[in-house]
Amino acid sequence: MSLELAPALTLNDGTDIPQLGLGTWALRGEECVATIRSAIEVGYRHFDTAARYGNEEAVGQAINEAIAAGDVSRDELFITSKVWNDHHDAQATAESFQESLAKLGLDYLDLFLVHWPYPQQQKYVECFEAIARLQGLGTVQSIGVANFYEDVLDDLITQTGIVPAVNQVELHPGFSQSTLREYHDAHGIITEAWSPLGRGILLQNPVIADVADQVGRSPAQVILRWGIQLGCITIPKSAKLDRLKENLNIFDFQLSEEQMDRINVLDEQRGFGRIFDDPHTWPDSLHRDESQA
Repeated sequence: MSLELAPALTLNDGTDIPQLGLGTWALRGEECVATIRSAIEVGYRHFDTAARYGNEEAVGQAINEAIAAGDVSRDELFITSKVWNDHHDAQATAESFQESLAKLGLDYLDLFLVHWPYPQQQKYVECFEAIARLQGLGTVQSIGVANFYEDVLDDLITQTGIVPAVNQVELHPGFSQSTLREYHDAHGIITEAWSPLGRGILLQNPVIADVADQVGRSPAQVILRWGIQLGCITIPKSAKLDRLKENLNIFDFQLSEEQMDRINVLDEQRGFGRIFDDPHTWPDSLHRDESQA
């Protein structure tokens, strides 16, 4: 039986996007297909992939099988993919987009993102402009970026005159990206959180555990609800059916202002902060993490 569908936020281009989706990084092959089919069955309508993930074929297979089976229609789904750093020039961006469409077996994407700014390469503006041209052709509904920070967003908006609909960034308790979210709010950009559970590290945090006890929910549900109440889109990843259901079942309760504040102040405590690499320097930083979302 399906759970309640996630509510939608409206992007700056008027498009609605489900506020909770399924991240698919590290899902491969039959596991990926089975996970997405199960997710659609229980109520997920928003799926996030990328060329870098190497799973667009499996994501597309699951989506098209679900459509063929009558489980869902294409217009009920919101599908995101991203162009990787080695395709930032205009022609390569267009080619990457067409390759993503072909692998997914879709006629259009709901959202297409520049995956990382890669500032050392200085091609993110060219890449975004190429995506904007694709939007003009009608093969992508909304366009945005991922892992961008204020300086490169300023540069992008100034040079193109286009405000991205979404910026997908690392965001979780202890790293709430408050300054960047304020920037987004001022410019009409929706914040989307990847790794919202902090690779599971935060599930054992005593503050999170205490709030979970207070509201009678799991730590994961508390964290995801916190992100939702910040006004973010959030895309947790799981391949387990019980976790898929649990993660979606967060729209029938609220955290109090005091509970939100207790989680927010984790930003100020030692031992918290960014878990993954910094987009100011990555991927040219010395410590590369090939799992970057």
